[in-house]
Amino acid sequence: MALSLAAAASSSSTAISTSSFPRADSKAPQIGSIRILERPQPRPNGVLNLSQKQRLLKPLNAEPNRNDSIVPLAATIVDSEEDYERLAFDLDNASPLEIMDKALQRFGNDIAIAFSGAEDVALIEYAHLTGRPFRVFSLDTGRLNPETYRLFDAVEKHYGIHIEYMFPDAVEVQALVRSKGLFSFYEDGHQECCRVRKVRPLRRALKGLKAWITGQRKDQSPGTRSEIPVVQVDPVFEGLDGGIGSLVKWNPVANVKGHDIWNFLRTMNVPVNSLHSQGYISIGCEPCTRAVLPGQHEREGRWWWEDAKAKECGLHKGNLKQDDAAQLNGVANANDTSTVVDIFNTPNVINLSRTGIENLVKMEIRKEPWLLVLYAPWCPFCQAMEESYIDLAEKLSGSGVKVGKFNADGDQKAFAKRELQLGSFPTILFFPKYSSRPIKYTSEKRDVDSLMAFVNALR
Repeated sequence: MALSLAAAASSSSTAISTSSFPRADSKAPQIGSIRILERPQPRPNGVLNLSQKQRLLKPLNAEPNRNDSIVPLAATIVDSEEDYERLAFDLDNASPLEIMDKALQRFGNDIAIAFSGAEDVALIEYAHLTGRPFRVFSLDTGRLNPETYRLFDAVEKHYGIHIEYMFPDAVEVQALVRSKGLFSFYEDGHQECCRVRKVRPLRRALKGLKAWITGQRKDQSPGTRSEIPVVQVDPVFEGLDGGIGSLVKWNPVANVKGHDIWNFLRTMNVPVNSLHSQGYISIGCEPCTRAVLPGQHEREGRWWWEDAKAKECGLHKGNLKQDDAAQLNGVANANDTSTVVDIFNTPNVINLSRTGIENLVKMEIRKEPWLLVLYAPWCPFCQAMEESYIDLAEKLSGSGVKVGKFNADGDQKAFAKRELQLGSFPTILFFPKYSSRPIKYTSEKRDVDSLMAFVNALR
């Protein structure tokens, strides 16, 4: 199959291809129909440049250009980062449909939807509803779930489109697997594997575009996506014209809550990934994705063995603030004075200091058992369980079980890993009344009933 991006019209239009990437197989069937126009004169070396190649391809059966728009023009054509910041402000209260229409109207055939399955079907549905031609591409890492491949096929048939797939370089994948094995990411982090299987193929795809459309939402990952605008100059990747600022990134559902996306998908009766019905919310590669359980944040199903701040594969690395990126690279900011609102704030949860936690650990016989959460205030997974932990503390109030919290981030992290079995945030420990050794809660269920069952089994 060609490594070009697909161009797709709405379901009543014929899919077309305006490839700007080399074909993987010259014998592969052409997707859709094209009309060969008058051939421009080649350059002196006999090779057509990119703009000349693009002028040779004209889609058939595509809808004519529209002068009308369901969105009033929020601004004139914009070129600078400041202009896109203003456009993002103007569109911040617009609906996803309005934002999608604006994106397709503004960039035409030079923009494409990045489709990874899951809730990204909503993007294709919004594009279809605008009535404008649209292009769709997807990254096939070679390690997706079978259910995801079946969704791709169902979406193509439902909308009458052809999704073009970008594949990782076979030589790079072979070198990675031969040198480090199939599951090296469990030991040294997912960044290297994602770079080979996802980031570099995406980089090749985006070099043929001036803009792309993603399904990012602010509520997907409070640690990395809470401030994404509906449109921005891409801070990481380059577009067709090359250089910084040559690619625009649209996030039409940035301000939409996850449950509203699902209400929309159900209302429009569109294909969805069958893994969702099995507890999967955020879906990536099969080895790196699992279902989430009650009390867990949706991104906790991705790269669950890693620190919460690393929950980006590199496709949206621009979401990470400079200090976050430094921490991911193992650089700590000793002068960090940023303030993060603390969590688990209730009279029923005792805030332990380093001295307090050390004294608790040293006690061989305690008058009362303790339940303790090791947390970081910024951690979205700690935030996701805040309500259930506070409810649990209220239920245990007066029961003889003390409920506490210990901020194990920053300077305390090394100590917590060494002395308190901290693996990732949050870690929950139970200190029995007649034992010096704390017992770690190993379940991923963090709802009130599950936590209460853990306490009742030990107290």
